[in-house]
Amino acid sequence: MLNPFFLQGSKTEQSLVQDLINEQLRMYGVEVYYLPRKYVTEKTVIKEVIESKFENAYPIEAYVDTYDGYEGQGTILSKFGVQPLNDLNLIISKERFETYITPLTKNLPDIKLATRPKEGDLIWFPLGDRLFEIKFVEHEKPFYQLQKTYVYELRCELFRYEDEVLDTSIEEIDDNVSQEGYIQTLTLVGLGVTATATVSGICTSGGVRFVTISNRGNNYKSRPRIAFSSAPSGGTTAVGIATLIGGLVDCDGLKEDYKIQGVELTNPGCGYTVAPSIVAVGGGGAGFAATTTIGDGVIGTISITNGGGGYSSAPTVTFSGPGTGVTATGTAYISSAGIVTAIYITNAGLGYTETPTITISSPYSSGIGTYQYNEIVTGSISGTTARVKEWNAVTNRLEVSNIDGTFVNGDVLVGVASSASYQVRIIQSDNIVDPYADNDNIETEADSILDFSETNPFGTP
Repeated sequence: MLNPFFLQGSKTEQSLVQDLINEQLRMYGVEVYYLPRKYVTEKTVIKEVIESKFENAYPIEAYVDTYDGYEGQGTILSKFGVQPLNDLNLIISKERFETYITPLTKNLPDIKLATRPKEGDLIWFPLGDRLFEIKFVEHEKPFYQLQKTYVYELRCELFRYEDEVLDTSIEEIDDNVSQEGYIQTLTLVGLGVTATATVSGICTSGGVRFVTISNRGNNYKSRPRIAFSSAPSGGTTAVGIATLIGGLVDCDGLKEDYKIQGVELTNPGCGYTVAPSIVAVGGGGAGFAATTTIGDGVIGTISITNGGGGYSSAPTVTFSGPGTGVTATGTAYISSAGIVTAIYITNAGLGYTETPTITISSPYSSGIGTYQYNEIVTGSISGTTARVKEWNAVTNRLEVSNIDGTFVNGDVLVGVASSASYQVRIIQSDNIVDPYADNDNIETEADSILDFSETNPFGTP
């Protein structure tokens, strides 16, 4: 026989039970943060989520229904690497969720089902500083005591990051994914310095002006040496360097090796009375043919007096003109550090009576500001956007993720929040970080046992 002093379902009795549960959760629980998922983009047919965000975090008390540690399989070794597979069961108050979190989330854009916790949302667990994803919400346990349910049981698994945007403005939460997902490293221009160079002088008679290629040759494996016939006694023999082009497809549809695209002069020489002959030596190819053109009043060798710094692409080289004649032209080359390392002559000019001046275009002047974690940066040329993962002002290296587009050298990245502005000099795109897999370390350790690079440990077939 039921207790006659209870009505078995009155609102006052249900409220009493709910209040007792709420008080127990405040006494024995842990304050976690609930992060609702925003569904930004999803496929229309199978509702697969393409892009989602976590931009809000709400503290709520929860009872840890796991008395002896994390549940689940723990850390396992699989074909995907070393993977921690921890589970966590939490119990939260139904009333607290409906009266506190629901009013704050029901009007947010891209939120689905704000009336209860839902699968796919995240829980930040402070005791381990970990993010867990809700996999199942049990809402009927205990089963209708006094004809009502009072709690939600959240069955959670350790969150595996898949390039979701996590930007709650709470550093303890956001830094959980600061080194996860696809991360691209960009080396930016800190302080640009303009390079300078000088021309050694002019050749008044018989210098090589330029080289005209009639046959680029075939099958060059490496850069050949360019040789000019010797200048007459008292003259200076010209010196040149080949520029190669590769990836061309022949008439049979096969990709060819390198061809000689051009010949640039490092020294136009002097004293030639007839145009010197030119040959390409070495490099594994054959068939190259070219002619030279000589003239009077050509420029001499070029010396770099200051390589500058901060160049994201080769600068433009300009020579002063001879007045009447042909102005010289040249091409600059930079190192991976953004320094001008060489300037080669493509046309030594004609009719110079005085040594010309040489001007090298300036790099991006200088970067300013400090990028903030998780802010959006936008490339000025490509229009590409990304989120900041880490900014190192000493090395000028910026790590970004959630990239929409493709950055290009010369892009000026402007931070939306910080207004920081720097130019891209080097783009590295092969550093994918996945803390759940440890394949590189496994391979390194395995090589000490079975090293396939030395010999087949299972025998030679």
